[in-house]
Amino acid sequence: MPVTPPSSLRELFLGFLSIGARSFGGVMPWAHRVLVEERRWISQEDFTSVIGLCQFLPGPNVGNASIVLGRRWFGIKGSIVAFLGFFGLPFVWVLALAALYTDFGSDPLVKRVVVGVAAAGAGLFIGTAIKLARPIAHQPAALVVVAGCFIAVGIGRVSMLIVIPVAAAVSFIFSKKKFI
Repeated sequence: MPVTPPSSLRELFLGFLSIGARSFGGVMPWAHRVLVEERRWISQEDFTSVIGLCQFLPGPNVGNASIVLGRRWFGIKGSIVAFLGFFGLPFVWVLALAALYTDFGSDPLVKRVVVGVAAAGAGLFIGTAIKLARPIAHQPAALVVVAGCFIAVGIGRVSMLIVIPVAAAVSFIFSKKKFI
């Protein structure tokens, strides 16, 4: 499928607004769906690369991606427009839900609903992880980096502040040696 970036700041704003507006339970699945599948603004490979870069940066991954992609397509104005589109509605909704949760959070039914929503979010995250892995699944060296990061963080509980720079260095070396 051909990739066609947004043609206007308005289109950019509405695209990221649609991601932020639908991101209940996790933003990554919706970002992938909107950017790659629905609007076809970027390819699967580009999405994986941008999210990989944004994972390395401080802050929320897709929020960072809105800034990176907005800048790529429309400069600083694009970064600002994409960021505001992405965070506008969630900001309002979180304020409203925080007020409601303050009043009703101790109710047993509300607690069970929150647990169910967390489980759904975990499922969405796992599904997106699989989609992110597809472009690199045929590259054994990339899978070594993925496995190493998973083992270090998921099992070994090593800080991401250590794992990410080490993974970046290993990836750089693998890339120089043309393993990736």
